[in-house]
Amino acid sequence: MFALNVLAQSDSGGMIGMIVGLVFSLFALLLVVVMIAGLWKIFEKAGHPGWAAIVPIYNVFIMLQIVGRPTWWLVLFFIPMINGLIGIVLNIELAKAFGKDLVYGLGMVFLPFIFAPMLGFGDAQYQGPDPLF
Repeated sequence: MFALNVLAQSDSGGMIGMIVGLVFSLFALLLVVVMIAGLWKIFEKAGHPGWAAIVPIYNVFIMLQIVGRPTWWLVLFFIPMINGLIGIVLNIELAKAFGKDLVYGLGMVFLPFIFAPMLGFGDAQYQGPDPLF
């Protein structure tokens, strides 16, 4: 009788864990879809194919073109620690290429699932790379 009681208790915990895991997985999937849609629109606004947003490595290559950085920067994304810094710079420069400021760029870094769709679906127009660099 004790074994059946323990089995029943662990089964209900497993069910709750499964439900929580499913909810978190669906939420994560929603965020991914929102990010892809935002990047797709950003790429189209900048005159590049939207489908490039879903192709790994190629999407970074396109982003480098949008912000006017050299293509050899793509190599920097394969260097640990440096890739994070380059990613921050790239997001800030992406915001500037659409006429946004540093604060918006930091929003692209820390809350990309909010700021990327706002940039893509908003009224911001692509102005080209920052001429200071």
